[in-house]
Amino acid sequence: MFRQSCSRLRSASFLSCPPCLSVFLLCTASLWSTELKCTRGMQVTSTSPQTIQKAEGESVTLGCSYTLSPLDTGELDIEWSVVSPDTTQKDQMLMSYTSGTKYVHGDHALAKGLSFAARDPSMGDASLSIALLSPAHSATYQCKVKKSPGVDMRKVSLVVMARPSVPICWAEGGELVGEAVSLHCKSERGSTPLKYTWRRGNSGPIPAEASQNSVTGELKVSNHSQSFAGIYLCEANNAVGAEHCRINLKANKPPNRAAVIVGTTVGSLLLIFVLLVFIGLLYWKLSNRHRCEKDFSNEIREDATPPESRPVSRRTSRSASQHPQVTYCQAGGTEVSYFSEGRPHTPSSNSHGHTPVKYTPVEYDSKYGYAV
Repeated sequence: MFRQSCSRLRSASFLSCPPCLSVFLLCTASLWSTELKCTRGMQVTSTSPQTIQKAEGESVTLGCSYTLSPLDTGELDIEWSVVSPDTTQKDQMLMSYTSGTKYVHGDHALAKGLSFAARDPSMGDASLSIALLSPAHSATYQCKVKKSPGVDMRKVSLVVMARPSVPICWAEGGELVGEAVSLHCKSERGSTPLKYTWRRGNSGPIPAEASQNSVTGELKVSNHSQSFAGIYLCEANNAVGAEHCRINLKANKPPNRAAVIVGTTVGSLLLIFVLLVFIGLLYWKLSNRHRCEKDFSNEIREDATPPESRPVSRRTSRSASQHPQVTYCQAGGTEVSYFSEGRPHTPSSNSHGHTPVKYTPVEYDSKYGYAV
Protein backbone atom coordinates (compact mmCIF):
# COMPACT_ATOMS: atom_id res chain seq x y z
CA MET A 1 0.00 0.00 0.00
CA PHE A 2 2.88 2.32 0.78
CA ARG A 3 4.32 1.64 -2.65
CA GLN A 4 0.98 2.44 -4.31
CA SER A 5 0.58 5.77 -2.50
CA CYS A 6 4.09 6.79 -3.37
CA SER A 7 3.47 5.89 -6.98
CA ARG A 8 0.36 8.07 -7.09
CA LEU A 9 2.29 10.98 -5.60
CA ARG A 10 4.97 10.59 -8.21
CA SER A 11 2.46 10.70 -11.02
CA ALA A 12 0.96 13.98 -9.73
CA SER A 13 2.36 17.33 -10.74
CA PHE A 14 4.12 18.13 -7.48
CA LEU A 15 6.48 20.68 -8.97
CA SER A 16 4.00 23.48 -8.40
CA CYS A 17 3.98 23.08 -4.59
CA PRO A 18 7.23 22.71 -2.54
CA PRO A 19 5.60 20.57 0.20
CA CYS A 20 4.82 17.94 -2.40
CA LEU A 21 8.53 17.78 -3.33
CA SER A 22 9.46 16.93 0.23
CA VAL A 23 6.85 14.18 0.38
CA PHE A 24 8.16 12.77 -2.92
CA LEU A 25 11.73 12.61 -1.70
CA LEU A 26 10.64 10.92 1.49
CA CYS A 27 8.70 8.28 -0.41
CA THR A 28 11.61 7.62 -2.75
CA ALA A 29 14.04 7.13 0.15
CA SER A 30 11.64 4.77 1.84
CA LEU A 31 11.27 2.71 -1.33
CA TRP A 32 15.02 2.42 -1.72
CA SER A 33 15.43 1.34 1.89
CA THR A 34 12.74 -1.29 1.49
CA GLU A 35 14.34 -2.64 -1.70
CA LEU A 36 17.77 -2.82 -0.03
CA LYS A 37 16.36 -4.82 2.85
CA CYS A 38 14.80 -7.22 0.42
CA THR A 39 17.95 -7.77 -1.70
CA ARG A 40 20.50 -7.91 1.11
CA GLY A 41 20.95 -11.50 2.31
CA MET A 42 23.55 -13.61 4.09
CA GLN A 43 27.18 -12.47 4.06
CA VAL A 44 30.33 -14.44 4.93
CA THR A 45 33.07 -12.23 6.33
CA SER A 46 36.44 -12.79 7.94
CA THR A 47 39.47 -10.73 8.91
CA SER A 48 42.01 -13.50 8.18
CA PRO A 49 44.07 -13.26 4.97
CA GLN A 50 43.11 -15.12 1.83
CA THR A 51 46.50 -16.90 1.77
CA ILE A 52 47.98 -18.30 4.98
CA GLN A 53 51.53 -19.67 5.35
CA LYS A 54 52.25 -21.88 8.32
CA ALA A 55 55.12 -24.06 9.46
CA GLU A 56 54.89 -27.82 9.57
CA GLY A 57 53.70 -29.07 12.96
CA GLU A 58 51.84 -25.88 13.90
CA SER A 59 48.06 -25.32 14.09
CA VAL A 60 45.90 -22.86 12.14
CA THR A 61 42.38 -21.47 12.13
CA LEU A 62 40.70 -20.70 8.81
CA GLY A 63 38.29 -17.87 9.46
CA CYS A 64 34.67 -17.98 8.27
CA SER A 65 32.31 -15.58 10.06
CA TYR A 66 28.85 -14.92 8.67
CA THR A 67 25.82 -12.69 9.25
CA LEU A 68 22.25 -13.74 8.49
CA SER A 69 19.42 -11.72 6.99
CA PRO A 70 15.98 -11.49 8.65
CA LEU A 71 14.61 -13.08 5.53
CA ASP A 72 16.89 -16.16 5.90
CA THR A 73 14.42 -18.48 7.53
CA GLY A 74 15.54 -21.86 6.20
CA GLU A 75 17.67 -24.49 7.85
CA LEU A 76 21.32 -23.57 8.51
CA ASP A 77 23.87 -25.62 6.56
CA ILE A 78 27.68 -25.14 6.82
CA GLU A 79 30.16 -26.97 4.58
CA TRP A 80 33.97 -27.02 4.48
CA SER A 81 35.57 -28.58 1.41
CA VAL A 82 38.86 -28.70 -0.49
CA VAL A 83 38.67 -27.08 -3.91
CA SER A 84 39.98 -29.37 -6.63
CA PRO A 85 42.65 -27.77 -8.83
CA ASP A 86 41.03 -29.54 -11.77
CA THR A 87 37.84 -27.73 -12.64
CA THR A 88 36.42 -30.89 -14.17
CA GLN A 89 36.61 -32.72 -10.84
CA LYS A 90 34.27 -32.17 -7.91
CA ASP A 91 35.43 -30.68 -4.63
CA GLN A 92 36.29 -32.88 -1.67
CA MET A 93 34.00 -32.50 1.35
CA LEU A 94 35.73 -32.27 4.76
CA MET A 95 33.24 -31.19 7.44
CA SER A 96 29.64 -30.05 7.63
CA TYR A 97 27.12 -28.77 10.15
CA THR A 98 23.41 -29.46 9.68
CA SER A 99 20.49 -29.32 12.14
CA GLY A 100 22.83 -28.89 15.09
CA THR A 101 25.01 -31.90 14.21
CA LYS A 102 28.67 -31.90 13.09
CA TYR A 103 29.87 -34.36 10.49
CA VAL A 104 33.36 -35.37 9.32
CA HIS A 105 33.40 -36.71 5.77
CA GLY A 106 35.93 -39.29 4.58
CA ASP A 107 38.93 -40.86 6.28
CA HIS A 108 41.66 -39.25 4.18
CA ALA A 109 44.72 -37.49 5.56
CA LEU A 110 43.16 -34.03 5.30
CA ALA A 111 40.36 -34.99 7.71
CA LYS A 112 42.79 -35.61 10.59
CA GLY A 113 42.90 -32.88 13.20
CA LEU A 114 39.88 -30.98 11.81
CA SER A 115 37.29 -29.32 14.04
CA PHE A 116 35.06 -26.25 14.19
CA ALA A 117 36.74 -23.44 16.08
CA ALA A 118 33.46 -22.46 17.81
CA ARG A 119 31.52 -24.79 20.03
CA ASP A 120 28.28 -23.78 18.33
CA PRO A 121 28.82 -22.83 14.65
CA SER A 122 25.21 -21.59 14.39
CA MET A 123 26.11 -18.46 16.36
CA GLY A 124 27.83 -16.80 13.40
CA ASP A 125 31.31 -18.40 13.52
CA ALA A 126 31.95 -21.29 11.15
CA SER A 127 35.76 -21.08 11.30
CA LEU A 128 37.75 -24.31 10.80
CA SER A 129 40.65 -25.35 13.07
CA ILE A 130 43.46 -27.69 11.90
CA ALA A 131 46.00 -29.13 14.36
CA LEU A 132 49.46 -30.55 13.60
CA LEU A 133 49.84 -29.29 10.06
CA SER A 134 51.65 -31.40 7.50
CA PRO A 135 52.53 -30.77 3.84
CA ALA A 136 49.39 -32.72 2.89
CA HIS A 137 47.26 -29.89 4.33
CA SER A 138 48.46 -27.45 1.67
CA ALA A 139 45.33 -26.76 -0.37
CA THR A 140 42.57 -24.26 -1.11
CA TYR A 141 39.68 -24.52 1.35
CA GLN A 142 36.13 -23.27 0.81
CA CYS A 143 33.62 -22.31 3.50
CA LYS A 144 29.98 -22.35 2.34
CA VAL A 145 27.13 -21.13 4.58
CA LYS A 146 23.56 -21.65 3.45
CA LYS A 147 20.24 -20.71 5.05
CA SER A 148 17.46 -20.39 2.52
CA PRO A 149 17.14 -18.21 0.68
CA GLY A 150 20.57 -16.82 1.67
CA VAL A 151 23.85 -18.47 0.69
CA ASP A 152 27.47 -17.25 0.62
CA MET A 153 30.98 -18.71 0.54
CA ARG A 154 34.66 -17.86 1.06
CA LYS A 155 37.93 -19.46 -0.10
CA VAL A 156 41.22 -19.59 1.82
CA SER A 157 44.58 -20.89 0.52
CA LEU A 158 46.75 -22.68 3.07
CA VAL A 159 50.47 -23.29 2.42
CA VAL A 160 52.30 -25.55 4.87
CA MET A 161 56.06 -25.04 4.75
CA ALA A 162 59.09 -26.65 6.40
CA ARG A 163 61.33 -24.48 8.53
CA PRO A 164 64.96 -24.24 7.39
CA SER A 165 67.36 -26.56 9.15
CA VAL A 166 70.45 -25.25 10.91
CA PRO A 167 72.79 -24.28 8.06
CA ILE A 168 76.40 -25.35 7.68
CA CYS A 169 79.09 -22.66 7.33
CA TRP A 170 82.52 -23.24 5.78
CA ALA A 171 85.32 -21.28 4.13
CA GLU A 172 87.12 -21.92 0.85
CA GLY A 173 90.36 -20.37 -0.36
CA GLY A 174 92.92 -20.92 2.41
CA GLU A 175 92.25 -17.62 4.26
CA LEU A 176 95.58 -16.17 3.12
CA VAL A 177 96.11 -12.42 2.95
CA GLY A 178 96.08 -11.16 -0.61
CA GLU A 179 94.22 -14.14 -2.04
CA ALA A 180 90.55 -14.77 -2.79
CA VAL A 181 88.41 -16.38 -0.11
CA SER A 182 84.70 -17.20 0.03
CA LEU A 183 82.33 -18.16 2.83
CA HIS A 184 79.49 -20.58 2.13
CA CYS A 185 76.22 -21.25 3.94
CA LYS A 186 73.77 -24.08 3.19
CA SER A 187 70.62 -25.52 4.82
CA GLU A 188 69.91 -29.15 4.00
CA ARG A 189 66.17 -28.85 4.68
CA GLY A 190 63.58 -26.12 4.31
CA SER A 191 60.83 -25.03 1.96
CA THR A 192 61.80 -22.75 -0.85
CA PRO A 193 62.38 -19.96 -1.36
CA LEU A 194 65.26 -19.88 1.12
CA LYS A 195 67.13 -16.64 1.62
CA TYR A 196 70.69 -16.43 3.01
CA THR A 197 71.99 -13.31 4.70
CA TRP A 198 75.58 -12.77 5.93
CA ARG A 199 76.48 -10.32 8.68
CA ARG A 200 79.43 -9.75 10.97
CA GLY A 201 79.42 -10.35 14.69
CA ASN A 202 80.62 -7.45 16.82
CA SER A 203 83.20 -6.26 14.31
CA GLY A 204 80.93 -3.89 12.44
CA PRO A 205 79.35 -4.17 9.00
CA ILE A 206 80.71 -6.26 6.17
CA PRO A 207 83.20 -4.28 4.04
CA ALA A 208 81.82 -2.99 0.78
CA GLU A 209 84.47 -4.91 -1.19
CA ALA A 210 82.76 -8.20 -0.28
CA SER A 211 79.79 -9.44 -2.31
CA GLN A 212 77.16 -11.91 -1.18
CA ASN A 213 74.55 -13.97 -2.98
CA SER A 214 71.30 -14.41 -1.05
CA VAL A 215 70.24 -17.39 -3.17
CA THR A 216 73.41 -19.52 -3.03
CA GLY A 217 74.58 -18.28 0.38
CA GLU A 218 78.09 -17.29 -0.78
CA LEU A 219 80.06 -14.35 0.59
CA LYS A 220 83.03 -13.69 -1.70
CA VAL A 221 86.16 -11.65 -0.93
CA SER A 222 88.46 -11.17 -3.92
CA ASN A 223 91.41 -9.63 -2.00
CA HIS A 224 91.57 -10.90 1.55
CA SER A 225 93.07 -8.69 4.25
CA GLN A 226 93.12 -8.21 8.00
CA SER A 227 90.06 -5.95 7.80
CA PHE A 228 87.92 -8.94 6.79
CA ALA A 229 88.97 -11.13 9.72
CA GLY A 230 86.40 -11.81 12.43
CA ILE A 231 83.20 -13.66 13.30
CA TYR A 232 80.57 -13.98 10.56
CA LEU A 233 76.95 -15.10 10.96
CA CYS A 234 74.81 -16.59 8.20
CA GLU A 235 71.02 -16.67 8.55
CA ALA A 236 68.85 -18.97 6.44
CA ASN A 237 65.18 -18.01 6.50
CA ASN A 238 61.89 -18.51 4.70
CA ALA A 239 58.34 -17.42 5.38
CA VAL A 240 57.91 -19.64 8.46
CA GLY A 241 61.27 -19.66 10.26
CA ALA A 242 64.97 -18.85 10.39
CA GLU A 243 68.19 -20.54 11.55
CA HIS A 244 71.80 -19.40 11.56
CA CYS A 245 75.40 -20.60 11.81
CA ARG A 246 78.70 -18.84 12.52
CA ILE A 247 82.30 -19.06 11.36
CA ASN A 248 85.57 -17.40 12.32
CA LEU A 249 87.33 -16.00 9.26
CA LYS A 250 91.09 -15.73 9.77
CA ALA A 251 93.65 -13.70 7.85
CA ASN A 252 96.84 -15.77 7.68
CA LYS A 253 100.09 -14.33 6.40
CA PRO A 254 101.39 -16.11 3.29
CA PRO A 255 104.46 -18.28 3.94
CA ASN A 256 108.00 -17.29 2.83
CA ARG A 257 108.28 -18.66 -0.68
CA ALA A 258 112.09 -18.85 -0.58
CA ALA A 259 111.98 -20.91 2.61
CA VAL A 260 109.34 -23.15 1.08
CA ILE A 261 111.51 -23.73 -2.00
CA VAL A 262 114.61 -24.46 0.11
CA GLY A 263 112.69 -26.79 2.38
CA THR A 264 111.22 -28.61 -0.58
CA THR A 265 114.64 -29.01 -2.20
CA VAL A 266 116.32 -30.26 0.98
CA GLY A 267 113.49 -32.67 1.62
CA SER A 268 113.75 -34.03 -1.92
CA LEU A 269 117.51 -34.54 -1.59
CA LEU A 270 117.12 -36.33 1.73
CA LEU A 271 114.52 -38.58 0.21
CA ILE A 272 116.80 -39.40 -2.71
CA PHE A 273 119.68 -40.10 -0.31
CA VAL A 274 117.57 -42.44 1.78
CA LEU A 275 116.46 -44.29 -1.33
CA LEU A 276 120.06 -44.68 -2.52
CA VAL A 277 121.17 -46.01 0.88
CA PHE A 278 118.31 -48.47 0.88
CA ILE A 279 119.13 -49.64 -2.64
CA GLY A 280 122.84 -50.02 -1.69
CA LEU A 281 122.04 -52.09 1.40
CA LEU A 282 119.71 -54.26 -0.59
CA TYR A 283 122.32 -54.83 -3.29
CA TRP A 284 125.01 -55.65 -0.68
CA LYS A 285 122.76 -58.13 1.05
CA LEU A 286 121.83 -59.86 -2.19
CA SER A 287 125.51 -60.02 -3.26
CA ASN A 288 126.57 -61.63 0.03
CA ARG A 289 123.80 -64.13 -0.24
CA HIS A 290 124.82 -65.05 -3.78
CA ARG A 291 128.49 -65.41 -2.76
CA CYS A 292 127.63 -67.68 0.16
CA GLU A 293 125.49 -69.88 -2.05
CA LYS A 294 128.33 -70.15 -4.58
CA ASP A 295 130.95 -71.12 -1.93
CA PHE A 296 128.61 -73.70 -0.49
CA SER A 297 128.07 -75.30 -3.89
CA ASN A 298 131.87 -75.45 -4.46
CA GLU A 299 132.40 -77.24 -1.14
CA ILE A 300 129.79 -79.77 -2.09
CA ARG A 301 131.61 -80.46 -5.37
CA GLU A 302 134.99 -80.96 -3.60
CA ASP A 303 133.54 -83.36 -1.04
CA ALA A 304 131.78 -85.34 -3.72
CA THR A 305 135.07 -86.18 -5.58
CA PRO A 306 135.40 -90.02 -5.68
CA PRO A 307 138.56 -91.57 -4.07
CA GLU A 308 141.31 -93.22 -6.08
CA SER A 309 140.73 -96.85 -6.93
CA ARG A 310 142.17 -99.16 -4.25
CA PRO A 311 140.91 -102.44 -2.97
CA VAL A 312 139.27 -101.97 0.32
CA SER A 313 138.05 -104.87 2.38
CA ARG A 314 134.52 -105.10 3.62
CA ARG A 315 135.77 -105.07 7.19
CA THR A 316 137.73 -101.92 6.63
CA SER A 317 134.75 -100.16 5.02
CA ARG A 318 132.43 -101.17 7.81
CA SER A 319 134.90 -100.12 10.43
CA ALA A 320 135.36 -96.74 8.79
CA SER A 321 131.65 -96.11 8.56
CA GLN A 322 131.10 -97.04 12.23
CA HIS A 323 133.75 -94.62 13.56
CA PRO A 324 136.14 -97.22 15.04
CA GLN A 325 137.60 -96.49 18.43
CA VAL A 326 141.12 -96.91 19.74
CA THR A 327 141.53 -97.67 23.44
CA TYR A 328 144.64 -97.71 25.56
CA CYS A 329 145.56 -99.70 28.66
CA GLN A 330 148.64 -100.60 30.66
CA ALA A 331 150.10 -104.03 29.94
CA GLY A 332 153.27 -104.81 31.90
CA GLY A 333 154.25 -101.24 32.20
CA THR A 334 153.88 -100.71 28.55
CA GLU A 335 151.02 -98.74 27.07
CA VAL A 336 149.18 -100.98 24.68
CA SER A 337 146.46 -99.89 22.34
CA TYR A 338 143.77 -102.12 21.00
CA PHE A 339 141.54 -101.60 18.05
CA SER A 340 137.97 -102.66 18.49
CA GLU A 341 134.93 -102.65 16.27
CA GLY A 342 132.05 -101.04 18.04
CA ARG A 343 132.99 -102.28 21.58
CA PRO A 344 136.02 -102.03 23.82
CA HIS A 345 138.43 -105.01 23.89
CA THR A 346 139.85 -105.97 27.27
CA PRO A 347 143.33 -107.50 27.12
CA SER A 348 143.78 -110.87 28.76
CA SER A 349 146.98 -112.35 30.12
CA ASN A 350 148.63 -115.18 28.27
CA SER A 351 147.68 -118.48 29.85
CA HIS A 352 151.02 -119.96 28.94
CA GLY A 353 153.04 -117.24 30.53
CA HIS A 354 154.31 -115.78 27.40
CA THR A 355 155.13 -112.17 27.21
CA PRO A 356 152.20 -110.10 26.04
CA VAL A 357 152.36 -109.06 22.50
CA LYS A 358 152.54 -105.36 21.89
CA TYR A 359 150.10 -104.30 19.31
CA THR A 360 150.90 -101.39 17.14
CA PRO A 361 148.02 -98.91 16.96
CA VAL A 362 146.20 -98.86 13.72
CA GLU A 363 146.35 -95.54 12.05
CA TYR A 364 143.49 -94.24 10.01
CA ASP A 365 144.29 -92.70 6.71
CA SER A 366 141.74 -90.06 5.57
CA LYS A 367 142.32 -91.00 1.95
CA TYR A 368 142.55 -94.86 2.03
CA GLY A 369 140.90 -95.75 5.32
CA TYR A 370 142.29 -98.45 7.64
CA ALA A 371 144.90 -100.88 6.44
CA VAL A 372 143.70 -104.46 6.03
